[in-house]
Amino acid sequence: MTHDRTRGVDRRKVLQGFAGAATLAVAAGPAFAQGAAKESPELAKLAADGKLPKLADRLPQNPLVLKGVDGVGRHGGTLRRGLRGSADHNGILRMVGHQGLVRWNPQFTEVGPNVAEKWTVNADATEYVFTLRKGMKWSDGQPFTADDVVFAIEDCAKNTELFKSPPSQLVINGKAGTATKVDDTTVKISFASPYGTFLEQLATPLGQHPTLWARHYCSQFHPKFNPKVGELAKASGYNDWAALFRAKCGDIEIPSRWGNPEKPTIDAWIVEEPYTGGATRVTMKRNPYFWQVDPDGQQLPYVDRINFNIYQDSESLMLDVVSGRLDLQDRHIDNIQNKPTLSQGIQKGNYRLYDLINSDSQMVQIYLNITHKDPKMREVLSNREFRQALSLGIDRKEIIEIVFLGQSEPWQFGPRPEHPWYHEKAARQFTEHDPKAANALLDKIGYGKKDGQGFRQRPDGQKIFITVDVIPANPYQIDTLELVKRHWQQIGIDMKVNVIERALYYTRGDNNDHDAAVWGGPGGLDPMLDPRDFFAQHPQGTRYAIPWTLWYVSGGKDGQEPPEHQKQRMKLFAEASGTTDLKKRGELMKQVFDIAAEQFESIGVCLAVNANGVARNNLRNVPQKMPNSWSFGSPGTAGTQLMYFTA
Repeated sequence: MTHDRTRGVDRRKVLQGFAGAATLAVAAGPAFAQGAAKESPELAKLAADGKLPKLADRLPQNPLVLKGVDGVGRHGGTLRRGLRGSADHNGILRMVGHQGLVRWNPQFTEVGPNVAEKWTVNADATEYVFTLRKGMKWSDGQPFTADDVVFAIEDCAKNTELFKSPPSQLVINGKAGTATKVDDTTVKISFASPYGTFLEQLATPLGQHPTLWARHYCSQFHPKFNPKVGELAKASGYNDWAALFRAKCGDIEIPSRWGNPEKPTIDAWIVEEPYTGGATRVTMKRNPYFWQVDPDGQQLPYVDRINFNIYQDSESLMLDVVSGRLDLQDRHIDNIQNKPTLSQGIQKGNYRLYDLINSDSQMVQIYLNITHKDPKMREVLSNREFRQALSLGIDRKEIIEIVFLGQSEPWQFGPRPEHPWYHEKAARQFTEHDPKAANALLDKIGYGKKDGQGFRQRPDGQKIFITVDVIPANPYQIDTLELVKRHWQQIGIDMKVNVIERALYYTRGDNNDHDAAVWGGPGGLDPMLDPRDFFAQHPQGTRYAIPWTLWYVSGGKDGQEPPEHQKQRMKLFAEASGTTDLKKRGELMKQVFDIAAEQFESIGVCLAVNANGVARNNLRNVPQKMPNSWSFGSPGTAGTQLMYFTA
């Protein structure tokens, strides 16, 4: 049977607010007349001069047709947007690079066609057959075919020299799927066990691997296709072929994805000035072979170029926003603290605000490192009652009032209140401010002795001191931690707010060098797509136990073996991901939430709140509302290729 709808929780019940407020995907069909297709003036001139094939020869036979909320637009202009610091590659991804086999509709409720124009799924969800767009091309004009998908999965994603283990989106029950070419425009992906959420996973930014690497280009950096690649790597200054491959062809979430202008892509814009060390900006130009059009047959994208200015701090980025020097910005300004400033600058900056509907669970999740390298610190941080005491020591109402302008509520983790899987215990336990109970717990577990400053000591006589890592791009998290520091001081726990750049933040986490770290807790409306807070699942995101996640994603080959309660959740989640029975999936996930709530591995502060982005008044087809979600991939999935300037 043919499917073009997601097999997940019915998000329509929790995301009705987007109806009529987002870009509409229109399925392309026989009514589209390719001969009537139109292109940008600059590409038309190149085609007329013989420097580019005619548009009819650049588009697939059945291009994807998309329509914007304001209707048909016009070609031209340069869109200005900001990046933050030296490791903001995902800022480009979320704007430009999210073209997988399938895509979310802008309401974040269903999965629909994208690179694949249709697909079939067998009865037990173990076999997916995708039909690709005939005549579709990479940005260099070479055909995009089933060979590319097979190469990307079989030769790259499953190659143990490139990946210690295959990307989790391609794996169910510890076994990766197998990609097989049926013909040039048909590819089959098979799994050893049912994988009911595969389409949903493919629709996320992390589901792009099947469409990421062009076989005709990237194979020159692969030993299977180039026996002399080792020599090429050394001559190019790389230790091995895998390092060369990553530098030339990139991966979903690394800077080098945007560092090589020669790399073919299927994105709407292609790299012009690359994202490299020391760069002050990144520029991108339209892809002349982009495979999407509007209802009038105009080739997308509308905008000729995107300029990403790189800012070293959030303050300078905000200054350019309110001064009207950026055309579309939400990243790094999307916190409630900025709303008064953004609102005051509307007239001066000649912009309007649009609503970012938060799909996260938590604004500030505090991850104490349960797998700390230091045995003495690990003994402290892995004590569940210690974590419960710290939670009781936080005055969440004060934080919400001061930092979040009173617009939130105390919260730990788990699906949001409006989600069908809302879990009371996971969300609400230990959120009351009770210093007396916190002190009693700390005394009970052996930390009753204090030094001369009133800070509690470990049995070895050392002061309990916790360094909490946080990045400057999230100032509300810094402000929250400053208040938490004062709250914990009142119960005898000393803490340092360690503000570090994003690159160092990731390095410390990857090396398991951190005492604790904070991030926004995901999974509020998309618990199946980002379950990092429910069990040790995300190699960078589950910051309370990175070694456990490495064990999980490697099938036990790397990292540290987790305790039984973690293994149980891993098994339950695999079962939930495999089934197509929504009721059964919910029952299995409730068991995951039950165990996670009981183990209490991280500490939340308050429920994630909505925020705002900014769009210049002459930039149209910007939805007034869009999901603010990594799993959705905003704003790209909301239709950046459809945005256009009126003048």
